[in-house]
Amino acid sequence: MRKEKNMLDVMDIKDHYLEVFSRFEKELEADERSPMHRLRESAIGRFAELGFPTAHDEEWRFTNIAPMTRVSFPRASTSIPRSLTLSKLDQLTYDSWDCHRLVFVNGALARELSDILKTPGFELKSLREALHDDARSVEAHLAKYADREEHAFVALNTAFLDDGAFIRIPKNFVVEKPIHLIFVSAAAGEAVMAHPRVLLVAEPNSQATIVESYVSLAPHSVFTNAVTEIVLGENAGIDHYKIERENRQTFHVATLQVQQDRSSRFSSHSITTGGALARNDVNATLAGEGCECTLNGLYMATDKQLIDNHTRIDHAKPHCTSHELYKGILDGQARGVFNGKIYVHQDAQKTDAKQTNKTLLLSEEAVINTKPQLEIFADDVKCTHGATVGQLAAEAIFYLRSRGIGRDDARSLLTFAFANDIIGRIKVEPVRRHLEEMLLAGRSQAERGEIKEVI
Repeated sequence: MRKEKNMLDVMDIKDHYLEVFSRFEKELEADERSPMHRLRESAIGRFAELGFPTAHDEEWRFTNIAPMTRVSFPRASTSIPRSLTLSKLDQLTYDSWDCHRLVFVNGALARELSDILKTPGFELKSLREALHDDARSVEAHLAKYADREEHAFVALNTAFLDDGAFIRIPKNFVVEKPIHLIFVSAAAGEAVMAHPRVLLVAEPNSQATIVESYVSLAPHSVFTNAVTEIVLGENAGIDHYKIERENRQTFHVATLQVQQDRSSRFSSHSITTGGALARNDVNATLAGEGCECTLNGLYMATDKQLIDNHTRIDHAKPHCTSHELYKGILDGQARGVFNGKIYVHQDAQKTDAKQTNKTLLLSEEAVINTKPQLEIFADDVKCTHGATVGQLAAEAIFYLRSRGIGRDDARSLLTFAFANDIIGRIKVEPVRRHLEEMLLAGRSQAERGEIKEVI
């Protein structure tokens, strides 16, 4: 009976989003002949056909989105709240960090809070501005990789596509400082939705570090539906970080789609601690020989949080390497989901792929559903996968307590040791330091506000 009720909730809410889209298109007054108008119309049409997923969809079997579908989220205002200052941004993210910065409020660029780069050849700007300046080069990549035909949330994001971040790194160019994209959810006393969008094009032999931060300005319910597309040219290298720290009333759904050309190198570091429900889809297609792809993830949940990580690495060409390590720490009545797939195509000989998921359960009520998968259609490969689930060893806690360390501190130390394999791989010092402080202080302190996890 409950499943049937949830399905009705999902079906009923679809009409609400179709109405919101209709009003959005009227506000834009877009030229019906423009490619962007046709793209949005196509996307909303596909969303209308798909509807939101339910528990009957295999990819969503353990993630019930019915609580999200019971809220009729309107489009959020893109005006900048008076309380959002540069000082407040430092509190929400990382103090005095030397980086290139674009700030978005509910998906739209906040120009006065951003560091707009003026380097010849290197483009760091709003997606709206990029489409105005050179629509043809942007449209060559925009919405070409993230699959809106099969994924309702990607279709919905594309339907509401209006602004976002655009980054183009020219051939042979190295971006010395990290690029920080800050997405702020700001709701003025009501539940709202936002659809952040990022397009990054790294041309041959270019290099950059990208950090996406998702934070909340106030404790109101927000539906964040984000899509990031990253295109790597031959021998390009991108180190990508996504830090999700929104408030506990947020529903966060995100898709990261990566397309790699020959001999390119991509690494992803997904850190999730916020949200009532957080779903991260990370997909990479190794479309050229000699590609390297690394997917690292750390998810930490407590109370009744649900964090779902779905990954897929497509080995489409020979001589490619992929390594994947996701670790979860679940406390209280939290639930985690990990579903990782490595797909090796018939022509992808000499593939070397390894996938691991490890989960630490800190309470008897915490639950993890883990499903690492291999689908191999080539015969000359080296592929492994595995999953482990465990609790803190009583012997280790006893050992630390016998040396004068309290129980809470002992738990924090052992939890830190478990997570340190992921944290140690983070090259961006402010991000790494924040995670170290949060883990060593313990989640209980973080919840009381002694660590700046969420504001």
